Amino acid sequence: MLRGKEFIFPPLRIPAIHNSVEIRKSEEQGATLLALEGEIDLHASPRLREALQEIAESKAEVLLVDFSDVKYIDSSGLATLVEYVRESKAFNGRLALFGLQPKVKMVFELVRLNELFTIADTKENALAALSAG
Repeated sequence: MLRGKEFIFPPLRIPAIHNSVEIRKSEEQGATLLALEGEIDLHASPRLREALQEIAESKAEVLLVDFSDVKYIDSSGLATLVEYVRESKAFNGRLALFGLQPKVKMVFELVRLNELFTIADTKENALAALSAG
């Protein structure tokens, strides 16, 4: 709005930031299973970090992360997973990711994190890969 010679801006409306990831934790076949759904970005990474820290504190020997319903991951999400790998080394924790959508899998491959993480197509293959290694 213009009032005289000064311009008055309308009130700024900032939309509420919603965590764009849903996280479900369960125990299966002697492993901790973390099922993720949505987008793992700068806004959702703190929630994922919290869940992973809780798992690290419980010293879960085997963690399987279900990426079947993850549509997007950015560098903050990748960094959060790398942090968990570092933390889990203290208690010999093992981590595998499975069910990655092609676009998400490509992100891991582009930054060569497929060399750090065990990545499998299915939960059964992920568990088998960790058992073999």
